[in-house]
Amino acid sequence: MRDGSPPGALLRLAAMTYEAVLLFGVAFVTGYAVLALAGWSYPLQPHQRWLLQAALLVAVGVYFVYCWVRAGQTLAMKSWRLRLVDRDGRLLRPGRAVLRYLLAWTLFAPGLLFIAATGAGGLSSLLALAASVLAMLAFAGIGPRRQLLHDLLLGSRVIRE
Repeated sequence: MRDGSPPGALLRLAAMTYEAVLLFGVAFVTGYAVLALAGWSYPLQPHQRWLLQAALLVAVGVYFVYCWVRAGQTLAMKSWRLRLVDRDGRLLRPGRAVLRYLLAWTLFAPGLLFIAATGAGGLSSLLALAASVLAMLAFAGIGPRRQLLHDLLLGSRVIRE
């Protein structure tokens, strides 16, 4: 593939898998810090669980937004030679990067709707979320720029270096 071309679904999936491994570290450090600073221990109360989840959402968002604005790449994207750019090939501005992070959660929307409608739990919910991401990746393969829904809405795109 030539530079600037969109990555295929398998390359995106590989980068996403590596990203998930790296995010485990971000989530672990964030979770440990929140629990230690607040003096919480398991089992968490419902309001504590929601606050911890919010802290994790924000920490992961800060990681992505910082990486995208600074270099257009997270560590996983750099490893797989991918870069996030806007319509003109430039790095995203902070506001656009935040919006992209929030819209990227649409990757899980079909799976979450299935879980909500069926009350699925355990392995079924994990499979529903995985199927959701795979379906959204398949959707990205339809267009000429192979953009995921959130990139299509924002005019951003992931390219190969």
